[in-house]
Amino acid sequence: MPFSPRKVLRALPLLAGLVLTGCAVEGSGPQSQKLAAVKARGQLVCGVDGKLPGFSFVAPDGRYQGFEVDLCRAVAAGVLSDPAKVEFRDLSASERFAAVNSGEVDLLSRSTTMTLSRDAAGGNALSFAPIHFYGGQAVMVNAGSGITYLKQLAGKPICVTTGTTTELNLADRMRELNAAYMPLKFQNDGQTYGAYLQGRCVAVTSDRALLAAKRSSFPDPKAHVLLAGDLSKEPLAMGTVNGDPAWADAVRWIAYALMQAEESGITQANVEAKLAEAQADSNQADLRRFLGVDGQLGQQLGLPADFVVQVIKAVGNYGEIFERNLGVNTRINLERGTNRQWTDGGLIYSPPFR
Repeated sequence: MPFSPRKVLRALPLLAGLVLTGCAVEGSGPQSQKLAAVKARGQLVCGVDGKLPGFSFVAPDGRYQGFEVDLCRAVAAGVLSDPAKVEFRDLSASERFAAVNSGEVDLLSRSTTMTLSRDAAGGNALSFAPIHFYGGQAVMVNAGSGITYLKQLAGKPICVTTGTTTELNLADRMRELNAAYMPLKFQNDGQTYGAYLQGRCVAVTSDRALLAAKRSSFPDPKAHVLLAGDLSKEPLAMGTVNGDPAWADAVRWIAYALMQAEESGITQANVEAKLAEAQADSNQADLRRFLGVDGQLGQQLGLPADFVVQVIKAVGNYGEIFERNLGVNTRINLERGTNRQWTDGGLIYSPPFR
């Protein structure tokens, strides 16, 4: 049969399609450089604040503790089946995004507000996990200052950490009030709160929960009050590098597993019994799928089949993590509020595991 260049050219799109289809089939599992690197290293590197009571701090015994520390350990348990296989890196607000994008950390769990510009490829280029804390920005003042509402801060110095949404929100709200003020900007929280306690500013602003956490470590917490009303929405979420969707998926569904476990009544104390129950009863389809007895949910994420079991054994469910670190029986003394399950009037909600 004579060679026909025209027929060859016509066949190229078909051949390209076959090649691409073959590649897709051969590499049908999740392709993630970050997930592969974490597994090969045998350790997750997690960026945290490190100095924020309730969220991430170093306890007297030298171990990291806190709500967002437990989220890091949950990811280590889900990926590596061991919550201890995590290294914590303390990051300032101005360092955190560069640390993710440079690969210095695999995961950011540092009280970071999800925003469009932080998510967008043209901005900070993060991929956000589900919101793990719904909060709002507030202002703290000395109880003896006589200040009870925001406009009274006109003409006064306010301490704020630069490189944060709180810096921008404060400027927006004061502009709306037509109230000029003097922002005292600092590179890290230690400098910000140090200046406030020294009396260099009459107020300090951050997320309401973070202010409550910081206040708990002050010499006299009762001497400081949070003004009523929020300046903004502050939904906090873990972040990974944009451009590795398979890694983002793994982190995302580990976070959802914590939420779904609470909704399903699965706790750190009963997860083994729930697993035995699922294994013994083939009619419990949802439970068997969630705990990895049936299906391939773990495989689809590049995780062990029992990743949910490992996560809950390590840190408990979402509610347990919240109450242990931030709840009303802790120094932080936070009500669940909007961070209750959706079945209890809150916003914590997991998509189906199927």
